[in-house]
Amino acid sequence: MTADWGEIYRRTYRDLVRFLYHKVWDAERAADLAQEAFARALGSAPDNPRAWLFHVAANLARDEARTVIRRKKHLALLKDEADHERRAAPPPSEEMEHGEKVEKVRQALQRLGERDREVLLLWDAGLSYPEIAAQTGLAQGAIGTTLARARRRLVEAHTLLEGTHAARG
Repeated sequence: MTADWGEIYRRTYRDLVRFLYHKVWDAERAADLAQEAFARALGSAPDNPRAWLFHVAANLARDEARTVIRRKKHLALLKDEADHERRAAPPPSEEMEHGEKVEKVRQALQRLGERDREVLLLWDAGLSYPEIAAQTGLAQGAIGTTLARARRRLVEAHTLLEGTHAARG
């Protein structure tokens, strides 16, 4: 049976935009993502079109959050580089040590589960608990506990990496 996408659009569009708004906190972007979800739907024949649209929309919002985080990190890195260039260059040994520390943190982050990494990165990017909850789909009341556990796991992973590197050194 073919879905009547016109009727589904009329019944679902406003709810989908509202849902996406609470994920991305930008009305225009929420409308764009809703349109994208419907555009992807046109070539599909899901059993439950409304549920399928919300699932696609949630994935689009998650991808959007990752893009925003990457942009923020990139801008922060560019700012750090500019600040770094303005200061006197540190001795090569300090630069190498800093690079090793950054690499160990990156490796420790990679050892975390997707949810822990996402919550930590969203928090590090400056998002509030309600914003993190909206982006991840977690309950707002669970964000503090999730962050605490993710931090503990990050420290454990980093400590394990420190021990591994110290044993090699």
